[in-house]
Amino acid sequence: MEKIFSIKDAKSCPTQFILAVNDTLNVISGKWKLPIIGSLLFDKRRFTEIQRNIPKITPRMLSKELKDLEMNGIVIRKVYDTTPVSVEYELSNSGKSIADVLDKMLEWGIKHRESTISRS
Repeated sequence: MEKIFSIKDAKSCPTQFILAVNDTLNVISGKWKLPIIGSLLFDKRRFTEIQRNIPKITPRMLSKELKDLEMNGIVIRKVYDTTPVSVEYELSNSGKSIADVLDKMLEWGIKHRESTISRS
């Protein structure tokens, strides 16, 4: 099966394109995953630091989403043998590479908002 690396390549492999898009959405979908990733883009953080960066997220939801991101290889959880135990979260290499995707989403979102507002 031919590998696809761009939309242009997808024409010859539409099934592979759909699978790749679905895989991406499965990892980053939901209200909180991208804000959590955004909080970790620039530095590793402790749980309460992430929670402070994301208004309205509950500790239970943050814990659930961090576990899910860890399971998907986006976040690395490091436990330090201190008293009390301290835990830090950071993005894996795969998690850091999502910055390119976020840049494109930001670019598209700004253009879309401008075009929507100008039509009103």
